[in-house]
Amino acid sequence: MTELIHKIQELKKQKNATILAHYYQKEEIQDIADFVGDSLEMARKAKQLSTDTIVICGVSFMAETAQILCPDKNILLPVKNAGCSLAQFASPEKIATLRAKYPEAAFVCYVNSSAEVKALCDICCTSANAVKVVRSLPQKQIVMLPDGNLASWVQSKVPEKEIIGFAGHCPSHNRVSANDVTGMKTRHPEALLLAHPEVKKEVWELADFVGSTSAIIKYVEASVGKEFIIATEVGILHELRQRFPQKAFYLLTPDLICLTMKMIELEDLYKALLNNEHTVKLDEDLLKKAYVPLKRMFDLN
Repeated sequence: MTELIHKIQELKKQKNATILAHYYQKEEIQDIADFVGDSLEMARKAKQLSTDTIVICGVSFMAETAQILCPDKNILLPVKNAGCSLAQFASPEKIATLRAKYPEAAFVCYVNSSAEVKALCDICCTSANAVKVVRSLPQKQIVMLPDGNLASWVQSKVPEKEIIGFAGHCPSHNRVSANDVTGMKTRHPEALLLAHPEVKKEVWELADFVGSTSAIIKYVEASVGKEFIIATEVGILHELRQRFPQKAFYLLTPDLICLTMKMIELEDLYKALLNNEHTVKLDEDLLKKAYVPLKRMFDLN
């Protein structure tokens, strides 16, 4: 593995490339990345880069987002079919149906969606800024897609607006339950429960804190607590344990694992750099249309 890591580092220099990885990636991928963050942080970082090539160690919507924001860059996704089950719930056809049903509503698109879906929405959001995005809109009726759990959580924070949720969900986050919380709390009664808003309402209602992966990390940093139950994908534990070795972290349940986020291996990363695989290229017209809702989101920050 040491030799492979060295080869990747050498290729990165030769190709003038930067590796961006999500917190949900495998530990060895996080370790070799130039930057590790959540979806919003990865997008912001991509916009700032001057390197010719950006390698996205994540899933397809993240690579598409990088291409939308950096159309002049060479964007690589090491595993071509690393998709997002949540993103697949939304489609242009479903948006057209909802547009006809709710003509006065603003359409807020979670960044976990395809470029085609983004292009048909008014503004994008991430789990880190969803509440801020919804509050910024003049419309009182908001259609949020594709994550129904995120929409439910945002509704609890913005009761003055009508949030129309979508039937989509992240399979990993959605499968955990209040019973899982009860069992873990019994074993670790002093631990604080930190949950991602993609979990079901019955779980986030029991949480001591609800937020994005980056927000969870910041919460731990500021907290005087010593034990934490983590209700998001297992990959975040690597960052938490590295940064806060004096604190204890317990994954709410082993079910919190995203198999597509775990698809990228070091060998895939090496081949992507060596052979320029797999380049993400979107139609120019789609790039322009999908850029608009993303720009509106960034203009709020």
